[in-house]
Amino acid sequence: MARYTDAVCRQCRRIGEKLFLKGERCYSPRCAIEKRRRPPGNTVPRRRRSSDWALQLREKQKARFTYGVLERQFRKYFDMAREDEGVTGDVLLQLLERRLDNVIYRLAFADSRRQARQLVNHGHFFVNGKRMDIASFLVNKGDVISWKRVNGSVPEYIETFTDGLPKRPVPLWLSLDVPTLKGEVANFPQPDDIETGIDSRLIVEFYSK
Repeated sequence: MARYTDAVCRQCRRIGEKLFLKGERCYSPRCAIEKRRRPPGNTVPRRRRSSDWALQLREKQKARFTYGVLERQFRKYFDMAREDEGVTGDVLLQLLERRLDNVIYRLAFADSRRQARQLVNHGHFFVNGKRMDIASFLVNKGDVISWKRVNGSVPEYIETFTDGLPKRPVPLWLSLDVPTLKGEVANFPQPDDIETGIDSRLIVEFYSK
């Protein structure tokens, strides 16, 4: 399976803003954007006005980097959104939000989507009582996400991950039950619920050319 193996901080520097790909480090002075704001590479970029295509490409890459999706899979999500009856850009972001690794991150079970994806791939989560190790699995309304338990009890490493829940606000389309360490998909995410700063209109324009 193809995956991005380079430093994720390079992606933030390429976009020119924080994408919060490394959890708590992004809020500290150690953040790469705080240290070096210019794009990665040895050459110093010239100051010039970006073309419409460049702005559209930047927004598409921003969405890809934020959700940790490679180009081929991202195009697949776009094709699915275009075939839907709703607004293409809104449906695209909704599909990305419904990914299991993103839901784990939104429930504050992990500090970043990358960490959430690793936990899912290692089989630490159940969906509706069944083990699910596919990070791209799309959750549906009413799905219940829970941690894998050992002999009915919570392992020590889970207590470390979930200490102090909720670590950040949980979106309205999800519900978190802290005592049982379970999350439920209360509804499909709406455009107003998705706070990523991504302009989906530019992405649609990019693929429409």
